[in-house]
Amino acid sequence: MNTPDKSNDIWARSEIESPCVNICVVHPEARICTGCLRSMDEIRDWSQMSPEMRQDIMAALPDRAGQLKKRWGGRAARLGRG
Repeated sequence: MNTPDKSNDIWARSEIESPCVNICVVHPEARICTGCLRSMDEIRDWSQMSPEMRQDIMAALPDRAGQLKKRWGGRAARLGRG
């Protein structure tokens, strides 16, 4: 009689795969998180998405990095004093 090997069950994880890196700051112009590069709608809906939908978003994330332009100079630069 063969019994299923349950020795690896202890390592099974049920968390949903996520690109979150705990740097939750929304870029003011691109409107995406500067940490994980997801939109606010994607972050909000993540746990309800199918694995295929999450995979599609994960595949698109590397291309979004170019949307983030570093802001230089703070308030003085925005007011033309920098």
